[in-house]
Parts: sequence; structure tokens; C-alpha cells
Amino acid sequence: MSERRAALRAAESTAKRRKRPFLVALVGTLGGLIGIAAVIAVVAGVFVGGLARSFDAGKDVIADPFPNGSRPAPSDGARNILLIGSDSRGRLDPDGDRTSGGRADTLMLAHLPADRQAVYLMSIMRDSWVAVPGHGTAKINAAYSWGGVPLTVQTVEQLLDVRIDHVAEIDFRGFADMTDALGGVTVDSRQAFSAGGHEYRAGPNRLDGDSALAFVRERYAFADADHTRVVNQQAFMRGVVDGLLSRGTLTSPGRIQDFVTATRAHLAVDGGLTFRTLVGLGWSLRDVRSSDLRTFTMPTAGGGTSADGQSYVAVNTLAVQSLSQALRSNDLARWLRDNPQ
Repeated sequence: MSERRAALRAAESTAKRRKRPFLVALVGTLGGLIGIAAVIAVVAGVFVGGLARSFDAGKDVIADPFPNGSRPAPSDGARNILLIGSDSRGRLDPDGDRTSGGRADTLMLAHLPADRQAVYLMSIMRDSWVAVPGHGTAKINAAYSWGGVPLTVQTVEQLLDVRIDHVAEIDFRGFADMTDALGGVTVDSRQAFSAGGHEYRAGPNRLDGDSALAFVRERYAFADADHTRVVNQQAFMRGVVDGLLSRGTLTSPGRIQDFVTATRAHLAVDGGLTFRTLVGLGWSLRDVRSSDLRTFTMPTAGGGTSADGQSYVAVNTLAVQSLSQALRSNDLARWLRDNPQ
């Protein structure tokens, strides 16, 4: 009888370990950002007080991040977090493409459905040709140049017809520092390529900070340019999530503290995205595992050239309309089944 109870306790313990707290508070912005994704979920319950003081004291708060005037209605239980990656925070321009100080290099939308059974991370191609309020039609990353975070939020809200509940911005150096704080991350590359003096093979690659930064930023090595880059950024996000939820991290308060410290130094968020908010979201996602992180890219429809000679990525209008409906109705899982990538 005692052996049976011991077996049951062991089974329960295993089940609990599988349901690790998870929060992609992505914090960020892979600008690759979006290369970043700062998933702070892990900490619910582990020396939370000290981490809270560390996180809230070290981050920057974005002044007036949301647009004035009419906005989409709040979602019924779901949460949408816009992640912005911009060189302007770090004054970096490793691509030499003059986006520094001006344009949002990458955008991602983290969608937490009302039932909290998964986390969805959608990349928005930075050259997507969209309507920018007050400026006509342009590449979506121009919104940041013309109106900063508020206009970027307004542009995305108008495009998707959903409310952005929180916004987070991070500079590129943050990707490298967060990777090193985790002791490296493993990413899965679809193809072999070279970038920034680093070699990547098809399949799993163990990256340190510098090689991670080059991995999420590279686009010239690919025939489809940014299309493969956003896939690599999504792979990096998965690597960060897996690293945060690994036994080596969860059992190391020092490593979690190092990750939070590395994140806060490169992070700016809206005033409502406090550590307490992150922990609350993390607790609501306590049954979600790293395998429940689902990544995809907003539908596109080929490329084009504007009247003034800009090359852009066309938006698949019909697919985005159905995506918008799925986001509003908490039915993104079905939409992804009907629109596989």
C-alpha cells in the first residue's frame, strides 16, 4: 500500500513539473527582437520580492505609449502585447541600413487567449505596406519614425482591429545580454548560413550572445530576406523560452536574477506592465508549457514597388481580415489550422 502511495506521489510530482509557470512577456522586441522575448514567467513564487524590486527599478517607462482618440474595444479576457525592436534604444545599426534612431526594425504581437491554453507570437514583417494614420500608405516600420510608440500602436490596432493592452521595447544588445545570462540558447535553423563572422548549420545551433544577435538580425544571406529572418527570430524566442524553463534555470535563483538584470537594462514598457502584472499573467499561464508557444507570421501576398521606388511586402488583406476576427473571438487556434504556414 505504501509503495502504491509513493508511486502516486511520484506521478503527481512529475505532472506538476510538466506544468511550469510560463509567461512570454516577451518583453520585447526582437529587432530583431524581437529578438528577444523575455519570458519572465518562471519566477512566480521564487524570491519574487527581490526580483520585483530589481525589475521595476531598472526598466524604463514609455511616456504616453497609447494613442489618443477612438481605439478598439478591450478583448474579453484575452491580452495583446506589442513587442517593438528598435535600434534607436541602443543607437546601433549593424546592418548599415540607416534604420538607427528612426524605424522599428521588427514588430511582434504576443496574444494570450482568454482560456490561457497557449501563447501565440505573431511576427509582422517590417516592410508590410499598410495605412499609417495621418500619413497615408507606407511601410509599417515608418510609423515609429513619424510618431514613435503611440503611432506604432495605433497603426497595428487599425490594421488588426484589436486593442493593444501592453507595449514593450528593447534594444538589440539586450538579445545578446539575455542569451549570455542564460548560459546560451539553442535555436533550430532551417538552413545553413553565415552572418557576422559566425557559421550556422541547418538544425540545432547553440548560441552565445554575439552569435544570437547576428542570428536574429541577418537577412542578406537569404533569398527571401526578411521572411527567413522572422522565422529565425521566432526560433530564437523558442530558444529563450526553453532556456528559461529548463531545470538548470528554474533551480538557479542566481541565473534568474541575472536574466532579469540583463533584461531590464535594455527594456522600456508601458507604465502598466509592472512586475506584479507579469507575475499575474504568468500565474494565469501556469499550465502552459514551452510546446504551447505557437509562432507564425502575419499573412502576406508577395512584394511590390511604391510610386516613389520603395520595395515593400504586400499584406494579404482577406487573410488578415479573418485573422482579425479570430483574434477578437478568441479563436486563433482554429484560424491557424485553416491557415497553416
